[in-house]
Amino acid sequence: MTQSNSPPSAARSEPSKEVARAKSLPLQAPGDGHGLPPVPARMLNEVLYCERLMYLEWVQGQWADNYYTVDGKGVHKRVDRGKKPLQEPAPVAEDGEPLPYTARSVWLTSEKLGLTAKVDLVDVEGDRVVPVEYKRGKKPDVPFGAYLPERAQLCAQVLLLREHGYQCDRGDIYYAKDRHRQPIEIEEELIATTLKAVARAREISQGTIPPPLCDSPKCNGCSLVGICLPDEVSALEQIEPEDVTTSPLQDDSLDVGDDPWGLAGSEPEKPVRRLFPARDDRLPVYVHEQGSSLRLQGERLVICRRDGTSEHARIGNTSHVALYGNVHVTSSALRTLMDRNIPVLFFTYGGWYQGRTVASDSKNVQLRIAQLEATQSPNLCLRLARGFVASKILNCRTLLRRNCTEPNPVVLSELKQLAKKARDADNLGSLLGIEGTAARVYFGQFTGMIKVDHAGAFDLDGRNRRPPRDPINALLSYCYSLLAKELLIAVTAVGLDSMLGFYHSVHFGRHGLALDLMEEFRPVIADSVVINVLNTNVVQPDDFIRAANAVTLTNPARKRVLLAFERRMDQLVTHPVFDYRISYRRVLEVQARLLSRMLMGEIRFYPEFRVR
Repeated sequence: MTQSNSPPSAARSEPSKEVARAKSLPLQAPGDGHGLPPVPARMLNEVLYCERLMYLEWVQGQWADNYYTVDGKGVHKRVDRGKKPLQEPAPVAEDGEPLPYTARSVWLTSEKLGLTAKVDLVDVEGDRVVPVEYKRGKKPDVPFGAYLPERAQLCAQVLLLREHGYQCDRGDIYYAKDRHRQPIEIEEELIATTLKAVARAREISQGTIPPPLCDSPKCNGCSLVGICLPDEVSALEQIEPEDVTTSPLQDDSLDVGDDPWGLAGSEPEKPVRRLFPARDDRLPVYVHEQGSSLRLQGERLVICRRDGTSEHARIGNTSHVALYGNVHVTSSALRTLMDRNIPVLFFTYGGWYQGRTVASDSKNVQLRIAQLEATQSPNLCLRLARGFVASKILNCRTLLRRNCTEPNPVVLSELKQLAKKARDADNLGSLLGIEGTAARVYFGQFTGMIKVDHAGAFDLDGRNRRPPRDPINALLSYCYSLLAKELLIAVTAVGLDSMLGFYHSVHFGRHGLALDLMEEFRPVIADSVVINVLNTNVVQPDDFIRAANAVTLTNPARKRVLLAFERRMDQLVTHPVFDYRISYRRVLEVQARLLSRMLMGEIRFYPEFRVR
């Protein structure tokens, strides 16, 4: 299935220009792939439409759905109903005339052409055939009745049928929206363009990822725009890394958040478009109650409790499933979630991560190789770690400024100086010491952000864990575990190895990269949730269990904190670099993808996230 009939707002260039562009592609013999897999015909559509899109889909195995792709899947689902194979030769009737028939979902491959394709329909009459490609939209008002990428995809199917001994002079494109069947003549010029597109696809697959389109309307409606990040990558190329590392840390007069990227007085050439939804419509499903079971019922997940009551969630609205403690999940539910690429994460009752099930690991092996090579570079690891720690300290400082009734100017100044020292640290050991000092200063002022008085019930004597020994530390540990889970999902969805960190060194069972990216989000997400639930009386002193010098949340309080955490993740925030509003959950994904773009050499630095 093609990604979609060219998106409604996509660029509609003149066919002559598209042909001219195709003619400029280098030509090589179709069959000299040297063991390379055959090029899927739908990739010819992509390579003529957007080379970067083809690379993401075919080489890196990336995919995401949107309205257009889901609608297209529905159209093709109807086409695939009642599959019938392509026969040879066709049966002959008593009068000697061949009996026509229609084959469906026909897979064809040719080593000579270096092509493979799934043809939606093939109308057969004897040895003469007509392939039919289904598209979800309306017939476009352009010469030839279709855009060049679609005609090239159909031409590849015609060439494959000819290679298998059939006579095929034309193909048809069926536009489902207006039920129009458009014949496409297969001319020599189109054949030459198609073969050049095959050669170009092979060439791209053996090289680096093509650059993003620049301010192109083709990006509107593309389902992979949140993975590609075309405007974001282009915008970061306009920023010098020196601007990021020197501002605002080198200017004592500049307050944190006023201009964290040193771009005051200079407007970007073009604004960064937010081409993907601000929020993800899908939400996680948490199952906390012990003895519950997760079952499948049609298109719903049903959570059955021991008392006989149940709740349900639609699979299509589920981003991931988190199971805590003794919770049973049926094999049918697990298999369906894996088929939909919805991860299932398993935790202990107390929130310790144990493992997850996914359909398959990312196909983007090049990214994992680049990540492994990057972890072997001490200079790069130190540069990234400096950014993580400096941004974390500055975000802690901003949180104190926002929430303390009377922020201590000495503490704010000290945190600013520690951020400068973190930026100038010459090794990871000294950076770790700077982070520890900043944490002591920050948590020494933490209770100043709590505006309710519970007679000392929420006093804090520094940060402690394993186990937490006071209510605030119990809340912090729980929220940090939830945030770590979100970062784990983000980095693995991108294709990164969560175990290979840059600041958090490789350690058995530790997801170092997720913890790296988590550093700058601890104050603005997890700490903010803790302050909110305390100041709004969502959590009371009697919502904690104290035993053996350890403190933990009761189950009802845990659920209320979880709801507050999800509200925070769904809250819109203005991205400090791109200046558009997206949810914190979407921010985590964008930051993980930008890190992958840096590791692949597309951008020169990782843009840290600092709240204003």
